[in-house]
Amino acid sequence: MQSGNLVNHTATMSCPHGGRVRPMSVPSSGVLLDGQPVPTTADVFGVLGCPHTVDGLPMPCTTVRWTPDRDGVLVDGRPVLLDSTSAQCFSAAMVPQGPPVVAAARQGRQGVMCG
Repeated sequence: MQSGNLVNHTATMSCPHGGRVRPMSVPSSGVLLDGQPVPTTADVFGVLGCPHTVDGLPMPCTTVRWTPDRDGVLVDGRPVLLDSTSAQCFSAAMVPQGPPVVAAARQGRQGVMCG
């Protein structure tokens, strides 16, 4: 079982080139953390402002795909996203660009630890 902190609205996420990773829709989860829905693998995340280029041509990261642990914590039947969940950023042409950087915020008494 994978361990880590839940990714929620306070987490800071970026692509490997510094673009900001953001949810592209309201998380579908019915479970709330700090009053906000907990994101799951059902939710879509996009990348904004990625400066990546290849041979001088822009090839920014545009989306993130998560590969959760099959034995992880489920919400509404879908794996939750942890700061340790495997993921890959992709360009618009679906070229893998590298893993996102995830820094869960608000650790400690108000955070939730899974694992």
